[in-house]
Amino acid sequence: MRTWPDPFQHFEHWYAEAQRCDGLDVPAMALATATPEARPSLRIVYFKGLVAGAFSFYTNYTSRKGRELAANSNAALLFYWQPLERQIRIEGTVQKLSREASQRYFASRALAKQISASISDQSSVIPSYQNLQQRFTQAQTEHTGDSLPCPPHWGGYAMTPGCFEFYISDENRLNERVYYECNGGGGWQIKYLSP
Repeated sequence: MRTWPDPFQHFEHWYAEAQRCDGLDVPAMALATATPEARPSLRIVYFKGLVAGAFSFYTNYTSRKGRELAANSNAALLFYWQPLERQIRIEGTVQKLSREASQRYFASRALAKQISASISDQSSVIPSYQNLQQRFTQAQTEHTGDSLPCPPHWGGYAMTPGCFEFYISDENRLNERVYYECNGGGGWQIKYLSP
C-alpha cells in the first residue's frame, strides 16, 4: 500500500479513486457515538467535506447521535468501499460547526429535504409513518416559498481526527493495515499493523 506523510493526503487519494468506481455510495460513512456510560450506537451519515482538517456531516441536534455527542464528544467514522476491498477508520473528537455554516448548507438543500428536517423530531417515537407523511404533506402545502430557514435543532458537526487506519483486504487475510496517529505537535506517526 502506498502511504503519504499526511493521512489527509492518503484519504483524498483513496476518496478520489472510490469516486471513479461506478455505483459506489462514496460519501456514506458509519458514525459511531457513545453515551457517557460507553453504550455505543452506530448509523450511516453522509460526509460533506473537510472543514479545516475535520470531517463534516449534518444532522438533527436532538437525535440520539446529537444527544450522545453533546454528552461525549468522542466518536469514530468508517468508510467502507467493498468493490475496492478498502476501508478507512477514523477516531477523534466532534464539535458543532458554526451556525453560519449550518445555515449555508441548509439553504443549499432541496426544499423537500428542508421540510423533512424542519418537521422531524429525529429519533423520537411517532404514532406511525403515515402520520409523518401527513405532517410532511401539510408542511408542503403551507409553505409557498422556495426555501425555509434553518431550524435551531439542525446543523453541522466536524470531527477532528486523532488517528486513521487505512485497510486493504487480502484474499488470504494477509490484510494491509496502515495506522496514522497524531503525535500532538501537528505531525503524524505511521505504524503498520498485523492483520
